[in-house]
Amino acid sequence: MAAEIDQKTSHQVIVPSVFAEFWRNFSRNKGALVGFFLIVALIIVAILADLLAPYDPAYQFEGRFLLPPAWVEGSMVDHFLGTDNVGRDILSRLIHGARLSLIIGLIVVTLSLIFGVSLGLIAGYFGGWVDFMIMRLMDIIQALPSLLMALVIIAILEKSLTNAMIAISITVLPHYARLTRAAVISEINKEYVIASRVAGAGSLRLMLITLLPNCLPPLIVQATLSFSSAILDAAALGFLGYGAQPPTAEWGTMLSEARSFITQHPWIVTLPGLCILITVLAFNLMGDGLRDALDPKLKRT
Repeated sequence: MAAEIDQKTSHQVIVPSVFAEFWRNFSRNKGALVGFFLIVALIIVAILADLLAPYDPAYQFEGRFLLPPAWVEGSMVDHFLGTDNVGRDILSRLIHGARLSLIIGLIVVTLSLIFGVSLGLIAGYFGGWVDFMIMRLMDIIQALPSLLMALVIIAILEKSLTNAMIAISITVLPHYARLTRAAVISEINKEYVIASRVAGAGSLRLMLITLLPNCLPPLIVQATLSFSSAILDAAALGFLGYGAQPPTAEWGTMLSEARSFITQHPWIVTLPGLCILITVLAFNLMGDGLRDALDPKLKRT
């Protein structure tokens, strides 16, 4: 009974200490902290978009076309960041665009993580011709420019946000597969894996329970960085007309609709561009901090 209590107590002490060590290493990177708080703020805005947005992002105000932001002469108090060329409130569209961008990043990272990690586990665990076939397929995907390949996939299917997310997921698949395969190969001959195999663990248990948890640190970093790449690629596809379709409030689509007004009304292009810049920068900064905190070789003493 006493041994059981000691075991529970030690487990309760270890978990907070591990988290405290991680946070200490992470918080040493000031840029990562800035990125983290920016992402938290973005998540809050995305969740509360319906409450924070003053208007419906698709509603067109008659006679209120191309109104400037509040700090420019000729603005209206009702539209703090102005309106676009068809009279839609820019602030409302930016807020709802934040929600859509996070959803895009989440879906893309989830899809690519599931399939990429699965392929990497199978390739690293079984090796041989299975490894050869999977890795050559990843080479083919990675040999093509990601944006070009995404455009080809969307052209084969049809122009839609769903197909854009599928296309982006396929282009980032090799990163997860290669990382997982490398981690599995480095871990598979270690004593704890051999002990599990001797104890009678099957292949599925070895891959998912024994090997996968020890492959997570680089995958977490890659997922964070891929989040920013997914948002950027989705914005690029939206700008080219192959992603979210009007009147959807998406930052890339907003850029595409406003590009003809860049000289006379620059704020229409500048504001969604700044949102993309700040969001991508925040995820990259946090990814660098996670890399430093999770990789023992990079932890500062």
